[in-house]
This record gives sequence, C-alpha cells and structure tokens, in this order.
Amino acid sequence: MLIALRPVHDSDLPVFFRQMNDPESLRMAAFTAKDPADRDAFDAHWARVRASDDVVRTVLADGDVVGSAAVYGTPGEREVTYWIDRAYWGRGIATAALRQLLAEVPERPLYARAAADNAGSLRVLERCGFRVTAHTTGFAQARGEEIEEVVLHLEG
Repeated sequence: MLIALRPVHDSDLPVFFRQMNDPESLRMAAFTAKDPADRDAFDAHWARVRASDDVVRTVLADGDVVGSAAVYGTPGEREVTYWIDRAYWGRGIATAALRQLLAEVPERPLYARAAADNAGSLRVLERCGFRVTAHTTGFAQARGEEIEEVVLHLEG
C-alpha cells in the first residue's frame, strides 16, 4: 500500500467530517471537539487551521483519502496529531504517515498526547521516536469524563 501526504483539498473535508463522527473512533481518540456533529463548528475549525502556519496534510492510501496529520501550535510547544479512518486501522498507515510528516517538519522538540488506553496511537508514536514524559488527566469530550492522558516528547 502506497502511503502519501498532500495539502488538504476542499473535497477532503466531507471525508474528514464523516471519519471524525465514527463513534468507535471518537471513543478511542477521546479528546475531540465538544460536538463533532456540529458541521458549522467543524468547517470553522478547518478554515482556521488551513489559514494558519500549521502543517496540515491529507493522508492517502493508494490514492484514497484515509485521514489527516498535522503539526500545530507555537514554536517550542508544537504538537503532532493524526486521524486515520477506522476501516484502515492496524495496517501501518498512521505510522507511515507520521514518519512522512516528521520528515517534512524537522523542527524539534515536538509533543504528542493520547488517551492512556489508546494502545494503537501510543504504539504509533513510540515507533516514530516519541517517548512518554508525563501522565496527566483531562476531560475527554468523546467520553464525557476525566481520563488519564499520556504526554510524549520527540527530541531532535
């Protein structure tokens, strides 16, 4: 399977919206928008993201849109994030996409966060060189409760 990144196109947004409203994906991601089904808020968020200096990419698998990956935030505190369609989980796509994103954005340090019980995402981050530096708690919108969150760090 050929994994590639490219800039986000307008035609990707409906695919992202569908992906980011999958109940199982939302539960796993945990730290999501307050109301993922609010299309106006989704569109406003993506308009801000695309107009910013953040590095935001569409993830393609054999030419199909399967998710997104980004580096965002202020220098010295920038974080990575990614979202892969649940139908493609377990195929190494997130790892390949994150590696490509990290090659494109050589800035370090970078940070990442994941729900402590999101073993798949933690595995992806560790395979890409991130190391656990802290455990904290935060309110997970998708779960409606405080949960444990893992903070990871990637040095240069």
